[in-house]
Amino acid sequence: MLLTFRNPQSFSGPPVGKLNEIFTRTFNDARQKKVEKGWLTLATCTLLTANVPSSVGHLYRFSTRDDPSNPGSRRSFPEALEKAAVMRESALKSCIFVGVPRTILSFAGLSEAIEEDVRNGLRKVSVRTATPENVEAIKARGRALWDTIYTPHEEKLHNKLGSYHPDFIAFIIQTYGAVLSPLPADVEQQGNLSRALGSVVGTACLRAEEHVGPQLVSHVFGLLKARYVENLNEEDYWLSTDEGTEWVIRTVDSILDVVRPDKGRLRPSCKPQASWLSKIPAVCLQDLANVVWQLDPSHSTPKH
Repeated sequence: MLLTFRNPQSFSGPPVGKLNEIFTRTFNDARQKKVEKGWLTLATCTLLTANVPSSVGHLYRFSTRDDPSNPGSRRSFPEALEKAAVMRESALKSCIFVGVPRTILSFAGLSEAIEEDVRNGLRKVSVRTATPENVEAIKARGRALWDTIYTPHEEKLHNKLGSYHPDFIAFIIQTYGAVLSPLPADVEQQGNLSRALGSVVGTACLRAEEHVGPQLVSHVFGLLKARYVENLNEEDYWLSTDEGTEWVIRTVDSILDVVRPDKGRLRPSCKPQASWLSKIPAVCLQDLANVVWQLDPSHSTPKH
């Protein structure tokens, strides 16, 4: 009986009609901007963080069918397989930001929606298992990703988190290398998410999570810095621009307002504080770095 207290159930989510409406509106916007993969990534992460597993399954149906309620309207097998793989990778990376329990529930919601042929086509063998032969490469990828997200403060932040617990920063770096980083070129690439899309995962999860402002700012900063990765495709470049990053955040908000209307909107008694978000399109990266550091008074102000 005790375990039934404190709301142990996940959220049921809105009616399908409302889901279809917000999915259609935000997807059409994404299609116009040519960022459909970014939309699928952020939508998966938003629903997972909001803890609405059934909506994750519906997102798959919406993304692969002309009529989400009609299994016979599914489009091609390769398209369905790729979108299922992208959603799986997005959910896996979300685990870093919002934890295992919600990730398990959302994986279950997705799995229930996936058809048998797609399930059979998804990768079955792990490509992330650490071995004596690859563990150093995993750590190197993790540290490289860490540096690109947090530079010019990567070393100071690394040491600060390590001072909390020596195994904590080691765990983070290994997880960045094994899970958050794009898959290395020598393994199967099914559903692989780029450096920019990995930052979309972090931004979407932390925006939907709420009350984790410093971490959200850091990963917004990381998304903006993804524009400097070599050989970016057009979608990744736009997502990492000021306009694209703001679009990611606002699209997360739009979906969240429908699937969890109890989250995020200011209560009448809440007095809003000055927001760094409203300034994102107008600030340079160094300005944003300054904002990150000002959130923690224990840090010294970074030098220009």
